[in-house]
Amino acid sequence: MNLNSCDFAVIGGGLVGATIARGLASGGSRVIVLDEGDLALRASRGNFALVWVQGKGSDMPRYAEWTCQSVSLWREFCTEIEAETGLDVGYRQPGGFHLALSERELEYLRATRHVGQQSGTTPYPPCEIMSASEIRSRLPHVGAEVVGGSYCPLDGHVNALRLFRAIHRAMIVHGVDYRPNSRVTEIEFDGAFRLRLEDAGTIKADRLLLAAGLDNARLAPMVGLAAPVRSQRGQILVTEKTLPFLHFPIATVQQTDEGTVLIGDSQEEVGPEGPVTTGIASVMASRAMRMFPSLAELKIVRWWDCARVLSPDGYPIYDHSESHPGAFLATCHSGVTLAAAHAKLLVPAVLNGKLPEQFAAFSSRRFDVRAHC
Repeated sequence: MNLNSCDFAVIGGGLVGATIARGLASGGSRVIVLDEGDLALRASRGNFALVWVQGKGSDMPRYAEWTCQSVSLWREFCTEIEAETGLDVGYRQPGGFHLALSERELEYLRATRHVGQQSGTTPYPPCEIMSASEIRSRLPHVGAEVVGGSYCPLDGHVNALRLFRAIHRAMIVHGVDYRPNSRVTEIEFDGAFRLRLEDAGTIKADRLLLAAGLDNARLAPMVGLAAPVRSQRGQILVTEKTLPFLHFPIATVQQTDEGTVLIGDSQEEVGPEGPVTTGIASVMASRAMRMFPSLAELKIVRWWDCARVLSPDGYPIYDHSESHPGAFLATCHSGVTLAAAHAKLLVPAVLNGKLPEQFAAFSSRRFDVRAHC
């Protein structure tokens, strides 16, 4: 067997690429994952690890439906990953809260949570607005400035870094050939795909999936696709370990199964190479302490930032190429929440050779102005 040929080449070894590669390999395909090095702009290492449906797709019902589908499959997906790797990824689904520190914030939650619109065939998840007293009945440690919030019983969270490690281990268990430090510089097509690497190597693949995050913008045109993605920086603060006090994930604060508290509440429209300053981190810490005053007693032990991968409307892009049959594109900024849908629903479609109609809403063609004229 030619070690540099495969049924599928997956470009990108983050959560999206690794999850899809594992799924493809579990069906018997020979898969090579071509990844960049440790210094790559990798959102997977900086994610907040929420398995979250609350507020998702408020103006795109198909995305709300897609998110709910994934969450409904997450327990099964988690069980498989843990059985294959022996790693507990810390998945919990107690329901989740988004807390409001002002009446204005609470009004925003009322406007975006589709409360009372869950009947019939609507895809929106069950969600309710709670008063401050109702919040305190479930979250006794909240501060006096919390005026209310929203709650969704479908929301949950995982251990971020352990999940990334487990999915990588699972794809290796299924025989994926993982190759870090293998940046693709050029893609040629003559019925098969020939991927030229930065180190002058070449990989031949019958089919190809682009899951390279921000680098999809460069790679997609090489196979007749478009990936108009941009970088949005997010920061995360990590505290020292403390006794369990937060038994529900909050949209911007959560306590891991190891006892650390994660604080993540920033959306900076800056490039990935822009300077990181303490201003945003200070605001994040301040808001977290207003929600949970006891956090003031804890030390921050880690602080990092990462580059979210966002399309113009913030929703995923899934596509297949008409000009280069066998080439697929997958990009999103919710790689944790959507992991189960990628494994259970996207992988079978890719193996079938063409994305079915239910993926049409996620095509990059929605950004083509000419198509809407």
